[in-house]
Amino acid sequence: MGVRQTRTPDIAQIAAACGFDALYLDMEHSPLSLETVSAICVASAGLGIAPLVRPPGHGADWIGRILDGGAQGLIVPHVNTAAEAEALVRAALFPPLGKRSVMGAGPGVQYRALPLGQINAALNANTTLVCMIETPEGVANADAIAAVPGVDVLLIGSNDLCTEMGIPGQLRHPDLRAAYQRVAAGCAKHGKVLGVGGIRGDAELQRDLIGLGARFLIAGNDVGYMMGAARADVTTLRKLIGG
Repeated sequence: MGVRQTRTPDIAQIAAACGFDALYLDMEHSPLSLETVSAICVASAGLGIAPLVRPPGHGADWIGRILDGGAQGLIVPHVNTAAEAEALVRAALFPPLGKRSVMGAGPGVQYRALPLGQINAALNANTTLVCMIETPEGVANADAIAAVPGVDVLLIGSNDLCTEMGIPGQLRHPDLRAAYQRVAAGCAKHGKVLGVGGIRGDAELQRDLIGLGARFLIAGNDVGYMMGAARADVTTLRKLIGG
């Protein structure tokens, strides 16, 4: 479940009640603050809902603070090359894979007093790194990105990708289908998870992409859910009053 406008930790309970596996807090396309994101992450983790955050960019300063605040994974936008993926691994993970700065006990280990080596190992094991493929360059380099140790998921941002390809909104275009297949092949080759976003509401396409290997799906976001339910109620009431 994507989150763009909700500001309180209640959204974690709502996601749990609805049966979601994870929350996806979007700092790229919303005014969500770091403090708000951390509060929601801590609440989500306590309920068994994985808190994932999309940072506004690739900056190691953002990545470190987001993870220190309790995020269990990053969904990083616009990853176009293996070199960019390697830099993200360095920012997100502790040695030997990365160079993340050490904070010690924090939300990621429920503030338990543990040896530092154990804390670092636990956080490395519990940090999911998702690289978003949103450009033709990213698609062309998908195999190399998937080969980077420390990368867990390649997530195709369908709307950004089709816009970059000059076919905005055409989610069934054969060129986009070919891009899905190329990224899926890279994931299968290197044992990484294929993810797809931007296809909410099209069960047939979702089923097709699951058949292609997709196992990480963005279902929808808080704004879409609220507006969809609100619009349906208004439509019903207008019909009842003849307006």
